[in-house]
Amino acid sequence: MHDVRELIELGPEAVRRLARRRYQLELDPLAAAHRRRSAAVETVARLRAELKRASRGSGAPTEQAREESRRLREAVQQAEAVVREVELDLEQRMSGIPNFPLDEVPDGDSEKQAVEIRRGGPALRPAAGQARHHADLGESLGILDGPRAARLSGARFTVSRGAGARLERALTSFLLDLHTEEHGYTEYSVPHLVSRETMTGTGQLPKFEEDLFATRVGDRELFLIPTAEVPLTNLVARELLDESALPLAFTARTPCYRAEAGSYGRDTRGILRLHQFEKVELVRICALEDAQRELELMVGQVEECLRRLELSYRVVLLPAGDMGFSARMTYDIEVWLPGSDSYREISSVSDCGSFQARRAGIRHRVGGGGKLPAATLNGSALPVGRTIAALLEQGVQEDGSVLLPDALVPYAGFRRILPGGATSGS
Repeated sequence: MHDVRELIELGPEAVRRLARRRYQLELDPLAAAHRRRSAAVETVARLRAELKRASRGSGAPTEQAREESRRLREAVQQAEAVVREVELDLEQRMSGIPNFPLDEVPDGDSEKQAVEIRRGGPALRPAAGQARHHADLGESLGILDGPRAARLSGARFTVSRGAGARLERALTSFLLDLHTEEHGYTEYSVPHLVSRETMTGTGQLPKFEEDLFATRVGDRELFLIPTAEVPLTNLVARELLDESALPLAFTARTPCYRAEAGSYGRDTRGILRLHQFEKVELVRICALEDAQRELELMVGQVEECLRRLELSYRVVLLPAGDMGFSARMTYDIEVWLPGSDSYREISSVSDCGSFQARRAGIRHRVGGGGKLPAATLNGSALPVGRTIAALLEQGVQEDGSVLLPDALVPYAGFRRILPGGATSGS
């Protein structure tokens, strides 16, 4: 969340920056709401001071003095109610304003304006004529079952079985081992249901409520997490961190639940866009001046996952209008999917600056006793479904079997998945 005073002081510059994100900032109503809050706070302070002076009166209190104290206490309560009302109004106005993009972020409002940074992994494969969509491969291998998933839950769900389920387990174990043993992350097991306050802390609410699954029992409302970024970042919400402990590095494997509002008709085949999918998430929390270095570090860690999985990929820098609400800079890492002859996002790694930390109350100490909002970063490393789609499509052989990369063999217990679901090699 922004500092309202900073937005007002920046004036037209704030309007220009946010226009790059396709957001029209209206400064006058915001400034008026800020003035109302300031006036209400001043009124409360004045009335409290008057009440304090009245309570100190010399000698035994008279009936007139007692009546004056009662009047002032009521006035303070009414003024405090006004403060709560105007603060809620200002918070609602501020909570829908996205983060500023950094100047280095290119202009544009779609993936077509993304800037390719580099490519990695092996040469594009398989050979011409061998490319197959992962949905077809999953069916022929007997490891993905869309029809049964549809009977259970409807569209945009999947069932994995046999070698497919084993492959999911192998992949997440490999990723978590890599991140905890080599990249220095602490693994967490976190709740999959979180409060409205927790969702608001990372920016999912109020803007993206239509894309969330929610549940209510009695008067208790909880949301199914769309990504482990939400609980991981909020692990330190409303905390004051020691600067010497930074950066913090958290990882977790969780299911992710997304309504996919607005994606009607997109990626209806296969496992690229589901309502429920597994993902290993990375979160880093650091001082603001270190955020850009931490961003590049995280991108390198995602690339290392893909290199070890022997997958072809590319890194692109997203334009300002195509970034997530809380991000100020985002790299997308896109994996090659020969079945659709395209690169598709497999990870977004975002630097959110102090935007989420202000919302969630995450601060750190600085020299001289000062306190500053921390910076937060997050990235997928990696989503299970999209990674398996890439492993199937890039690993398919002439006989229709799929060969796994060496890094996964010790975890899976097999090297090849054969048509029909049998496995071979170890």
